[in-house]
Amino acid sequence: MPDGTPIEAPDETPDETSNAPSAERRHLAAEKKNQRYVWWYLAYFLFGIHIVAFVMIYAISHAK
Repeated sequence: MPDGTPIEAPDETPDETSNAPSAERRHLAAEKKNQRYVWWYLAYFLFGIHIVAFVMIYAISHAK
């Protein structure tokens, strides 16, 4: 605008911009927690596959 007033985006309010850093921190913390859960689920899944494989190898090697 020619009078020098800043133009704000229509969907952005001052309340949203003041909470942006804390909201971003919460989002990053939640993302880190979710990523940790994904690694644990992957570890349990791979461990389970190995247990099943060892049981199958045992069953096949001891079959008559």
